[in-house]
Amino acid sequence: MEKRVVITGMGIWSCLGTTLDAVRQSLYEGKSGIIFSQERKDAGFFSPICGDVPKADLKPFLSRNRRQMISEEAQYAYMATRQALEQARLDQDYIDSHVVGLIYGNDSTAEATMVGLDKFRLTKSTSDCGSGAIFQAMNSTVTMNLATLFHLRGINLTTSAACASGSQALGLGFFLIKHGLQECVVCGGAEEANMYGVAAFDGLQAFSRRENDPTRASRPFDRDRDGLVPSGGAATLVIESYEHALRRGAPIIAEILGWGFSGNGDHISNPNVAGPLCSLEQCFQSAGVQPREVGYVNAHATSTLVGDACEAKAIAQIFGDYRVPVTSTKSQTGHEMWMSGASEIIYSTLMMKNDFIAGSLNFENPDDETACIQVLPETVDTHFDMFLSNSFGFGGTNSTLIVKNINK
Repeated sequence: MEKRVVITGMGIWSCLGTTLDAVRQSLYEGKSGIIFSQERKDAGFFSPICGDVPKADLKPFLSRNRRQMISEEAQYAYMATRQALEQARLDQDYIDSHVVGLIYGNDSTAEATMVGLDKFRLTKSTSDCGSGAIFQAMNSTVTMNLATLFHLRGINLTTSAACASGSQALGLGFFLIKHGLQECVVCGGAEEANMYGVAAFDGLQAFSRRENDPTRASRPFDRDRDGLVPSGGAATLVIESYEHALRRGAPIIAEILGWGFSGNGDHISNPNVAGPLCSLEQCFQSAGVQPREVGYVNAHATSTLVGDACEAKAIAQIFGDYRVPVTSTKSQTGHEMWMSGASEIIYSTLMMKNDFIAGSLNFENPDDETACIQVLPETVDTHFDMFLSNSFGFGGTNSTLIVKNINK
């Protein structure tokens, strides 16, 4: 028998805030977390704007020996996971006596790799890389650190799927729980916020060039969009079977109804409509609901010309004449990359639980291709009980999740 999968804990480390309350307020007020970075300007970036992600201080929680194993994105993930476990009422005694899994999205450890190798190249001694260098540089740095720090003994897996990484982590966790292979899984996504992780991306000149007006740079679906804005941080969700949550007396926040996924099988960086449409269709089939039951769509929309247009067409095709409200929280956060598929589930859940939809900042006019959907430019006070969230990435990897409210 297939099991219901519920969300019982959430944690966030974002340019919009480092607590759920702070992020909820930022979403509602339409606050932008995007800034001009003099460091990136001086370094030679074409686009010196980015999300302003606070540094994480792990000193109150971990010894120096443990901290030297943890990369930047894993630091964010640690702080987000502490929050999520606390909200889910998963204390260490319970974790130590039960099997709890871990699936986390991550697709780069650029700075940690660079620093370790630079030390080796400078001194010509591999021992100078440092004893923690290998654990920071591996792509599984987040899961290996979180699993050992929190004693998680279930599945231990990193999903590396470009900008769909966080969403794929949740999808895989959903699948394992639904089919009885795990009862509880910590899921999420993390992205390093340093400039080295996106330097090559900037070299493609795919980022917005509005350095004189950074808060207006990320403008998903708007006709004057000129590229994305990089950001980072981490988002963690505790998901478990409904029965398991009831047995624990856990706070049940929402239910994951369905997961869809697909590959474009096409160009490595240029998106298309068929791949996202397939992901959407599969998600609705998995969830067993109709498009008109969805009250809000959190779009992947990164503020690129082709990507936003393709997604708008896919949304319009799946929803038909139903003008579902659509926004992209990337208008406030920039593109949180590997984290975004998880963080946007948290952002959307906060909206759903607090009866509002955060407006798509800087959406002033659609173009001919994005006019086919209803993009909300400002925050709207409204109630909805179900949302859909898209995540698409390089290599044509697509992931879609549908989440339903649980009032308890």
